[in-house]
Amino acid sequence: MAPTALNTSLTLPCGAVVPNRLAKAALSEGLADGTNQANARFTTLYEQWGKGGAGMLITGNVIVDRWHLERGGNLAIDGDQSNVARAALSDMAAAGKAHGSLMVMQLNHAGRQTQKAINPHPKGASDVGLKMGNGRFATPTPMSDADIEDMINRFVAAAKVAMETGFDGVQVHAAHGYLMSQFLSALSNTRTDGYGGDLAARAKPFLQIVSRIRATCPAPFIVGVKLNSADFQKGGFSQDDSAQVAAWLEAEGADFIEVSGGNYEQPRMIDFDRKDPKAVAKRESTAKREAYFLDFVPKLRAATSVPVMVTGGFRSAAAMERAVQDDGVDLIGLGRPLLLDTDAANKLLTGEIAAMDSRDHDLVIGKGLLGPTSPISFLRDLNAWGALGWYYEQTYRLADGKAADKSLSPFKALLAYDKTEKAAAKALTGR
Repeated sequence: MAPTALNTSLTLPCGAVVPNRLAKAALSEGLADGTNQANARFTTLYEQWGKGGAGMLITGNVIVDRWHLERGGNLAIDGDQSNVARAALSDMAAAGKAHGSLMVMQLNHAGRQTQKAINPHPKGASDVGLKMGNGRFATPTPMSDADIEDMINRFVAAAKVAMETGFDGVQVHAAHGYLMSQFLSALSNTRTDGYGGDLAARAKPFLQIVSRIRATCPAPFIVGVKLNSADFQKGGFSQDDSAQVAAWLEAEGADFIEVSGGNYEQPRMIDFDRKDPKAVAKRESTAKREAYFLDFVPKLRAATSVPVMVTGGFRSAAAMERAVQDDGVDLIGLGRPLLLDTDAANKLLTGEIAAMDSRDHDLVIGKGLLGPTSPISFLRDLNAWGALGWYYEQTYRLADGKAADKSLSPFKALLAYDKTEKAAAKALTGR
């Protein structure tokens, strides 16, 4: 039977109506060439997802500073956009919206999580480097007050371009250890000025971005955010911090809050624990409900009435229905399964399938010493990067009009991913 709750519409505070409760969560596309502009491959990809039935489609990272990319193939809106660049964005937006979905552009700045191959001198909240990556990341230079003001203006300018090219809204990324997440966490923000110290000061740049975008892009344009429930590091951004920030976001006009968690050092957003690889990241009760961050929703609900989107782990229609009906979740975020079957949302909504196809547990480079529970941290990380590369390879296939290749070896995907990323970085820098 078709699930009832998932088929209901949702009206956001700005007045925009999401036709159902399924949203394609952000998935990094990596399809831009050395110009970091949209192109026909983005259009082809979102054409398929637009046909797929999700009520809202959120793009992968669109970076507001071209020298602070999450990866070399990111789309970026940095400075004035040419007519050609704007036309490509318009084509991408129109493709996703053609069948009734809303198109939301995710805006981001990688900060210290910019790889050395792209920028050997990245800027961040403070001079606190990543404690992982085997030399992939440099120690960041703390941003000056002028840098912070410039960064805020970049987010606002990119949102304005999104509105002008036909997108229904933007989502400001403040999770997963990227720049806004770096400001929010006391571990990566050790500043002693007006942007460091207590939570209110650490949250100031993020809240200013949301406030200024809301003032620049009037309703029904959507201003959403992606926020960590926690970064799962002692002394870092906590659930109490997250609930307080959520309350402040409501006052600034946020239209929905997507809940996630973790960062590069502790990537719980992909259900991986770098500190203890044998640990089960989810409590048993949460595992039964599938979602990684569902336990945080009651605390969030006590702090704010802004619609909540939860992403990570959902696979069955039954678990999604329970989350909407019983757990206070407004939108279900779907990611990797929509790379395996771009029509999976339609199939869930019509009752054609009871659960989505998944490759959650078998995308490993090896077993034992070479596997994801290896005592050697580098080998554990390689397994995580291999799974990531496997899904990136599927993204490229979809963007070329092909179906996913479920027989692809994770090891081959890792090698292909590394080659693609090096080529993308070289196209940017010439190095």
